Amino acid sequence: MDLMQFVPLFGNFAFMIVAFVVALSVIVAIHEYGHYIVGRWCGIHAEVFSLGFGPVVYRRTDKRGTQWQIAALPLGGYVKFLGDANAASVGSDGTIASSDARRTMLGAPLWARAATVLAGPVFNFILAIAIFAGSIMYQGRSIEPLTFGEMRDLPPSYATDLQQGDVMLSVDGVAFDDPERQTSLVDAVPLRERLSYTVLRDGDEITVEGPYLMPTAVASVIPRSAADDADMKVNDVIMAVDGTPVFAFPQLQRIVLGAEGGPLELLLWRDGQEQTVMLEPRATDEPQPDGTFRTTYRIGISGQLFFDAETMSIGPVEAVRMGAEGLWNTLTTSISALKHIINGQISTCNLSGPVGIAETSGSMAEQGAQSFIWFIGALSAAVGLINLFPIPVLDGGHLVFYAYEAVVRRKPSERAVQVFMFVGLALILSMMSFTILNDTLLCP
Repeated sequence: MDLMQFVPLFGNFAFMIVAFVVALSVIVAIHEYGHYIVGRWCGIHAEVFSLGFGPVVYRRTDKRGTQWQIAALPLGGYVKFLGDANAASVGSDGTIASSDARRTMLGAPLWARAATVLAGPVFNFILAIAIFAGSIMYQGRSIEPLTFGEMRDLPPSYATDLQQGDVMLSVDGVAFDDPERQTSLVDAVPLRERLSYTVLRDGDEITVEGPYLMPTAVASVIPRSAADDADMKVNDVIMAVDGTPVFAFPQLQRIVLGAEGGPLELLLWRDGQEQTVMLEPRATDEPQPDGTFRTTYRIGISGQLFFDAETMSIGPVEAVRMGAEGLWNTLTTSISALKHIINGQISTCNLSGPVGIAETSGSMAEQGAQSFIWFIGALSAAVGLINLFPIPVLDGGHLVFYAYEAVVRRKPSERAVQVFMFVGLALILSMMSFTILNDTLLCP
């Protein structure tokens, strides 16, 4: 499904807003459902489950007495439990009889309250793992040994004698017997426009000619990057930079680095037509394997091989394991980035607020359903992580109160909770204001 087919119906801005609302609604619904269902399992009654804030546009009440509703402002949601003074489950409304106290959030045992609060972020993490695992199962794993699949749509200069079903043995004498060595193989082969490929075809070992392994074809466009702002698209092929022909992605990388942020004119091949775009590479902080960050110049695209490899299916157990690894990498990279921002080692432009997330939602949706769904998984992981921060108002703040109660054997006073909640709300609003300023003026 190509989501771009819907753009002409309501314009790019509306498309971005719809994509943002869809992504946010899915994540919020999962988060709040975690609170609701675990609370129900723990014997805590939910009076209202709301997707959105403000005037209610749809409501229904189920057999348990919970009102399910959709509100007019789709910028969040909440679960209001029995006896809560407000949607944040802070304070009591003072109307609950002692016989019903166990069914309230305030009257439930400490373990039940903690489990209910923790469930929101945990369900966000589960959603992220499910999406990552689903993407992995959909994409599959390259067959070993690497087998050529469908050839990409490239300009005539990239013509090849290779065929679908050929099994790769070597490229210009460089042996290839491990699909995990794709990157190192690209580095090892000569930087020439035409290479010789030794393949196994119908049981015979033959050598045929083909293009450089990784041409200047765009595999993905990073949202809010120079390439995205220049309206570059997936499958664009960069034919020349400042009038100099290019045929290999490593060539393009060297030119971009050498420009040091200076303007570049790219000649693109798109759907059989040529066009030019102007852009300026941007300084980008990239995570490294050791947890540090390196600042370099990028235009915001990734490369791809000139063919799709034939794949085999991946079982659900392994996919879930790989999905969990993807979640862990997302969380550790996010925490490392935040630490480096606080230390002043990388730019605050790495922080995104509502505006940046909305723009990213639209960009990922334009790249197709698979990219958009993957983005929802990554955003769900980020929302789960943020909610665990020990800031009053957030779930992590509630868990800090519960930890205090567990240690001193009494709840913090209602006055203290209200003060901390006010401070937490001020912090959240300040951070949101900064990120909006960041997205619109400081790092547009």
